[in-house]
Amino acid sequence: MQIQSRFCSHWLAALLISLTFWSGLPGSGHAQEELRIATSYKLMTLDPHYANLNENTSLLSHVYERLVYQDDRLDLKPGLAVSWRAVSDTQWEFKLRENVRFHDGSPLTADDVVYTIERIRDFLKSPSGGFRSYVTGIESVSAPDPLTVVINTKGNIPNLPLSFSSIFVMNRPAQGFQSTEELNAGHPPVGTGPYKFESWSSGEVLKLARNDDYWGDRPGWPQVTFRVIESPAARVAALSTGEVDLADAIPARDVASLKQRGARIASVGAARINFLQFDVERDRLPGVTDKSGEPIANPFKDASVRRALAMATDRGILVDKILSGYGTAAAQVFPGGLPGTSETLQPEAPKYDEAKALLAKAGFPDGFNLILAGPAGRYPGDGESLQAIAQSWARIGVKVQPAAAPFSVFNTKRAAGDYAVWYGGASGEAVDIILHALLASPDPESGNGALNFGHYRNQAFDKMLARAESIQEGPERNKALAEATEFVMADQPIIPLYHFHHIVGYGPRVASYAMHPRGWTTAMQTLAATE
Repeated sequence: MQIQSRFCSHWLAALLISLTFWSGLPGSGHAQEELRIATSYKLMTLDPHYANLNENTSLLSHVYERLVYQDDRLDLKPGLAVSWRAVSDTQWEFKLRENVRFHDGSPLTADDVVYTIERIRDFLKSPSGGFRSYVTGIESVSAPDPLTVVINTKGNIPNLPLSFSSIFVMNRPAQGFQSTEELNAGHPPVGTGPYKFESWSSGEVLKLARNDDYWGDRPGWPQVTFRVIESPAARVAALSTGEVDLADAIPARDVASLKQRGARIASVGAARINFLQFDVERDRLPGVTDKSGEPIANPFKDASVRRALAMATDRGILVDKILSGYGTAAAQVFPGGLPGTSETLQPEAPKYDEAKALLAKAGFPDGFNLILAGPAGRYPGDGESLQAIAQSWARIGVKVQPAAAPFSVFNTKRAAGDYAVWYGGASGEAVDIILHALLASPDPESGNGALNFGHYRNQAFDKMLARAESIQEGPERNKALAEATEFVMADQPIIPLYHFHHIVGYGPRVASYAMHPRGWTTAMQTLAATE
């Protein structure tokens, strides 16, 4: 889920690489033909519209492209569309780039954009986290000529171009709509991107070949192989031994040792939030009991319980110790200072005595037991954060059993309702998009609340957010978003933890790596070293 500039990114100074060390490592003599990347992202599908998850967005961006692109400052730039304009409050016009071809040789036309929008809006039944929320406000879409797309909306959608910075354009087949099953079962994806699809072993390897007919700058690497390595330690080891040229999602604790061994590091602040989310809907929750082990009514329906747990969360330990300073403590969905963020909301030090008193007032003077779930190795500091939070909450009588699992397992169990409270993450193009996905009342038809797995509902917040999203971009819109954020965070449906920094390590065959605040890992960001 993605805004204009103003995102404050920063880079670490890179140390000179130790060529004498790396030259003796396995694979260091490879010609600059293949880029080998160890990634934490496990590609779940070859359908670019099935699930709006970073693993799909990052890896499939080699094959598919968007109408609009967000650069490394999150400014909107021309992609497959060279220009766009609001014809009226309810109509937009996009002009497409000339001489763009899909990998099968067919030309990109406005009809392909029409197909893409209609496939997401009318055909695809994607899970929570899909792309439908981006297009539900579209009344109709037409192609008056091969390079013009006209979109009529149901109401005023002032940030419609921003939505198209998230949607990959597919080519229209001879008839009907391609299904997810067809794309996953051997129908190779065909896009307009800088790389062509070669092969995919689900959960293991993705192979790509350079698109020599690409309309843009010619990619530097003829071949790219992504190895899915979910374990952070294993990714670090693969980089250290020269098995791969680049590894993403490097734990902050490993930066110093990698530098000592000659690796270089790139880092940038993330346009995202990591948080704890509560199930506030069900009457009984798995793993939540009193101190004797007997099930109890869902305590998270009480906002004061949620506030008590937030007050007892030591974000300073998470940022300083677990992230080694590669992050900032969070009190809202984006780091302060970005458009739409609140100046009032600031992370606070834990207040254990006040939290314990609040918990007692809510009817839990002795606390209770719970299982705190989360992914292992998907985000920097995820597994360790569960342990640290458990120690913090123990100080107010809440006994926590951390339960970390590989993301694929965690995601499946969360969808099945196996968890009561869990650690999660969300990235986005803009503050309102994160608020819309994470905290708006869930509505599968409209796509609202696509990441609201806790089923939090607050009609007053929904109205405030809708009003903010109806305002043209500028100070008034930003103020309305900040007010909506302050209102909803007072109810504590989530506990913001931190905004981590993306960290990537690379070896001698890579000259430089340009980090993107959205956390994408792509060959296009990687410049080959000159031999």
